[in-house]
Amino acid sequence: MPSDLPYKKTSDSQAIQVKENDIESEFLHKLEVLKYTVRTDIKDRASLERNFRQKFEALNAVKLTDTEFQRLLDEIITHDVFVASRTLRDRSAFRRDDGTDLNYTLVNIKDWCKNDYEVIHQLRINTDYSHHRYDVILLINGVPVVQVELKTLGISPRRAMEQIVEYKNDPGNGYTKTLLCFMQLFVVSNRDRTFYFANNNTRHFAFNADERFLPVYEFADEDNKKVTHLDQFAERFLPKCTLGRAISRYMVLIQSEQKLMVMRPYQIYAVQQIVKCIEDDSGNGYIWHTTGSGKTLTSFKASTLLKENDLIHKCVFVVDRKDLDRQTREEFNRFQEGCVEENTNTASLVRRLLSEDYADKVIVTTIQKLGLALDESSKRNQQRKKNDKPTYKEQLEALRDKRIVFIFDECHRSQFGENHRAIKEFFPRAQLFGFTGTPIF
Repeated sequence: MPSDLPYKKTSDSQAIQVKENDIESEFLHKLEVLKYTVRTDIKDRASLERNFRQKFEALNAVKLTDTEFQRLLDEIITHDVFVASRTLRDRSAFRRDDGTDLNYTLVNIKDWCKNDYEVIHQLRINTDYSHHRYDVILLINGVPVVQVELKTLGISPRRAMEQIVEYKNDPGNGYTKTLLCFMQLFVVSNRDRTFYFANNNTRHFAFNADERFLPVYEFADEDNKKVTHLDQFAERFLPKCTLGRAISRYMVLIQSEQKLMVMRPYQIYAVQQIVKCIEDDSGNGYIWHTTGSGKTLTSFKASTLLKENDLIHKCVFVVDRKDLDRQTREEFNRFQEGCVEENTNTASLVRRLLSEDYADKVIVTTIQKLGLALDESSKRNQQRKKNDKPTYKEQLEALRDKRIVFIFDECHRSQFGENHRAIKEFFPRAQLFGFTGTPIF
């Protein structure tokens, strides 16, 4: 046997380790090509915190004392993943030693592309009870946000999932005692098969009876072709701005359940197409989805991203029955508490359509209420005329030239005939998007 064979005179476990090291080295090189800074000097908790301190002070243009930095760590490090995830995305306040307040962010939340992206490997975290080693961790502005656990070819990535669960269930683990509490996503791979899933608190983070981790995703391209090889996954999912967008835009913090969700690839592509169509002002479209595909989450995320678009006056999500109005409103508020108010009647809908309040930018209503507002011959409008009050349609004249986005639920039922014509005629600059499981071409 030639002497230069890499696995000569090694046990099986040693051979596996060498193979894992090869996969890890190739992966690190790929990340380097993607312009991540490889930090070989960060190997333990102390060096991780030093690096985070440098990034924090640079971002917030501040110089902390040692006691201030320790208090900052004590305030932001938490056992609650949901709380940490909110802190990662929000602006927070910190009381300095001299009594003044420092308003800070952990990362550049306005433009995630402008953060520092680094990669570390073989990090060892020793806490009171745990001694764990982590294959590869991606840092955004010094904050650990993605953990990649690698296995050798022939070993199921499920073993890496089990290892992550074991680590998280270990008393005093690094995910609750250190900056690893900010971990957003886990990636597991044996190079040929790659999966990813969101971090969560224990009640949302377990295997079911079939030993399947829920929910686990394989990435896919726009044609829904799976991207399973680690190299291809890195090229599609891990470019710096792409990863920043995935965490900042395409993860959802479900307030009512204190749970993190990452959107499925096809949901992301659907939202991106809607947003691009609106940015380009290039007409209307529809999303063909199946039952259980997460339509409400897709429409919610599209609505919230449109809420940030200053060119859009309103985003109106239209359903075709009163019970769906309530159901959709409750679903939206499940994702973000209080984001959609109830439109108890047509007058309430008109008031909110005319409102300049940012909280009223996204509205959920029924096609019936919208139709009544635009129908001059409706009883309510006729009654207002008799009382010498402007009709709802007359009040809405102020919106005629505004850019309004209408998103229709089950558009194969609601988007025909008079309602469609009335909306198009009254809102000439409106863009219409329909969700349907039963397209009628």
